[in-house]
Amino acid sequence: MRSAATLEEFKELMRKPVNIRNVCTSAHIHHGKTALTDTLLAAAGLMSEKAAGDLEEGMTTWQHKDEQERLLTVDASNVSMTHGFEGQRYLINLIDTPGHVDFGGNVTRAMRAIDGTVVLVCAVEGIMPQTETVIKQALRERVKPVLFINKVDRLINELKLNPEQMQERFIKIVTQFNNLIEQIAEPEFKEKWKVSIQDGSVGFGSARENWGLSLHFMKKRNVNFKDVIDLYKSGKTEQEMQDWIWKNAPVYEVILDMVIKHLPNPIEAQKYRIPHIWRGDLKSDFGKDLVNCNPNGKPAFVITRITIDPKFGREMAAGRLFSGTLKEGTEVYLNNAKQKQRIAQVFMYRGIKPEQIGEAVAGNVIALGGVSGFAGETITLGEEQPFEEMRHIFEPVITKSIEPAKPQDLPKLVEILKKVAKEDPSLKVTINLETGENLIHGMGELHLEIIENRIRDERGFPVKTGEPIVVYRETILKESGTVEGKSPNKHNKFYIKVEPISAGYAKLIKDGVISEGGFKKYDTEFYLQLEKYGIPVKEAKKIRKVCNGNILFDETRGIVHIGEVQELVNDGFEQVMKEGPLAREPCIGMKIGVADCKLHEDAIHRGPAQVMPAVREAIKQAMVDANAVIFEPYQVILIECPASYMGEISKLVQNKRGQLFDIEHKGEQIDIRARMPVAEMFGLASDLRSATEGRGTYFIVDQEYDKLPTDLQEKVRKKIRQRKGLNPDDLSMS
Repeated sequence: MRSAATLEEFKELMRKPVNIRNVCTSAHIHHGKTALTDTLLAAAGLMSEKAAGDLEEGMTTWQHKDEQERLLTVDASNVSMTHGFEGQRYLINLIDTPGHVDFGGNVTRAMRAIDGTVVLVCAVEGIMPQTETVIKQALRERVKPVLFINKVDRLINELKLNPEQMQERFIKIVTQFNNLIEQIAEPEFKEKWKVSIQDGSVGFGSARENWGLSLHFMKKRNVNFKDVIDLYKSGKTEQEMQDWIWKNAPVYEVILDMVIKHLPNPIEAQKYRIPHIWRGDLKSDFGKDLVNCNPNGKPAFVITRITIDPKFGREMAAGRLFSGTLKEGTEVYLNNAKQKQRIAQVFMYRGIKPEQIGEAVAGNVIALGGVSGFAGETITLGEEQPFEEMRHIFEPVITKSIEPAKPQDLPKLVEILKKVAKEDPSLKVTINLETGENLIHGMGELHLEIIENRIRDERGFPVKTGEPIVVYRETILKESGTVEGKSPNKHNKFYIKVEPISAGYAKLIKDGVISEGGFKKYDTEFYLQLEKYGIPVKEAKKIRKVCNGNILFDETRGIVHIGEVQELVNDGFEQVMKEGPLAREPCIGMKIGVADCKLHEDAIHRGPAQVMPAVREAIKQAMVDANAVIFEPYQVILIECPASYMGEISKLVQNKRGQLFDIEHKGEQIDIRARMPVAEMFGLASDLRSATEGRGTYFIVDQEYDKLPTDLQEKVRKKIRQRKGLNPDDLSMS
């Protein structure tokens, strides 16, 4: 262990982008990310070597009591350290991310701030469902991966494998990992980003035991696997083993050497990342500054995480500075919020601690004080094209009502919920000021439980929550005819038709090629991009807005004033997509086309109060005509248990309206893939434990929506409307 670098050394290195690596750890739950981060911090002299990776002591990056109690990471944590490689010093800005699927939104946001990721895979469990998810998240942001096969000590101590058997297992994991890269990556990165034991982009070791090896490191230090296996058999005390490990095979050196050698610096990465995550004009001065990571150009900072001090309520906005220099006291513009604010402090991380530095330059992961924004906000000096929205792979599917223990505390609860939603954008909060009902929408039962407990314990605010409920979706089964919508004053008419979205458009939205939000009328680069995917420019020019995966097209011709009311049409469309006609649930999978319209000559007679109701009425009626139905969320899960419990698992899945569709035998164990409706999955963990006498576990692999069975449609629709205080039998278009 060496002494920690001083703040001055950190500040000096942050001005050399070639010597910066912005990276994160990512993996399936309990595959060792946080233990590795602890070990790296200890090696950098930023925490006690003895406490590194100690579950009893708690990990350094676990800043919340619930993380210590549950022994899992909930929030992503920023840490920074320095490392020497081939005679030069490097600054490593690292983000430790959660592995549980409920907190995957933190991984998505972290990927925007970094350029490379160390994917950890347990040597015993191998590639798991969440491993595949984090690889998807990384490649979607054009973040380059390297591989570290962790928990190799278990192969030695528990499974008693010899070096040949271990090598066989490693090759299998590397092959599976590269197959995923080939399946998921864009064509230009399919081969380039595969990992290889030979070139040193694969490491092996044990984060908890602090040792690591790679082919590059074994040649450099003249050590091999036999030395490590002999060490475990030597009968040495734990302290003697640790002394040998830190001297001969420290994991920090293997990982950080691999990060520096195989992951890109900001100047290299931004050349291919910016065209993918920013849809502005790359030939403009601002575009060139972003692509070249220009420290002297126009500043562009993207917020990826907000932390709020529970005692003082101070906000800190962490994120990535892609271009320019930001100084304390600078007035900046928040492009999504459309407001100006002033930077009070600029911080960089030294270990886990934010240190005030006065100013920061392009290519760094930093934090700003005095700026109040949301994750995904683009901060510049003046108005600029903001960065693409950060979209998580899974959506919130479980909802709970939440209310204060004392009714008079409702305004305070509303304030707390706004702050909580700011800190955790995966959580969606619905505040109904009319009925006083507040809903929190989360990724799963654990997500909502953590949020509840933090409001109670950390903010000291007692709350009551209802039973978990499922958020359904509304969609259509066929194409509608053209439906007329009239404005309240009868002077404006809109002719609209709806149809199910094509598989091609659905995939482009899912892959982020077509992003959520409004579209400029003359976005040539966007049209050309869609043309590559087989969509004619003529058709692409008609796209006006995307909301919840639904697309609005303007198919009108020769309407003089359509441009003046387009934003109002967009707003009317968005309102229906968020609250459909059947039960005011969000809509999915539809193409809405404005075929024609008749507008009043006088602008005063075609304002928001006239246009929006006409558009809403037409879309809702068209949906009813097109056989509007309710879809429910399903989750594809992987169940692991002994083969002797196959019958119990089959019965359990069928009782919950689920389907088994893949069974793989692994010796005495079996892996079962099943598809189950989320509405039937509450309490699944305890039901599974009962059915398998505590020997079964499950993981979420994928999420999708499918039609609710016909015999349940009416029952569920009435139940939702009743819960929302609507007339269960009324299907009026209001």
